[in-house]
Amino acid sequence: MEMPKLYRNRLIPKESILLDHDTILYQNDTLLITKWKTLKPKAAFSGGYSCYFLKEGYKISRFYNSQGQFLYWYCDIIDTIYHEPENTFIFTDLLADIIIFPEGDIRILDLDELADAHRDGLLSTELLHCALHRLHQLLQLLYHQQLEPITHTFMTIVSADQNSNVSF
Repeated sequence: MEMPKLYRNRLIPKESILLDHDTILYQNDTLLITKWKTLKPKAAFSGGYSCYFLKEGYKISRFYNSQGQFLYWYCDIIDTIYHEPENTFIFTDLLADIIIFPEGDIRILDLDELADAHRDGLLSTELLHCALHRLHQLLQLLYHQQLEPITHTFMTIVSADQNSNVSF
């Protein structure tokens, strides 16, 4: 079966990017796991792995530096559309993000952008509500230390890939 095309849509700034350099490592009806390098070189990080939770509406990523050292988890609240005839996933970033640092600190980001996008007509009320509910659901998993069970398959795939000489 041909691998699907992946697109990342952003609301601020408005853009749609084909993720043609991402490598799909695993896919089923509920998960899509990719390995990627940054689209534009960055000093802080150079690549990582992402697990798209297709039904839940979030993407959990592991960010690494150029030496392959784990930096932090980065969680995006997303909306996913799959176009079967074109075998294409479109992931729209719903702006709210969570960073989880190795020592366990959690930082919630970009709620102001979420509000601004709604105010400016870039985000419907329905998607605003979806984003807030998905953010709440993910935070509940984090606050109750329930992230590990849902990321088991993700971490199994990441470990296998890293054992085959990971480079970013």
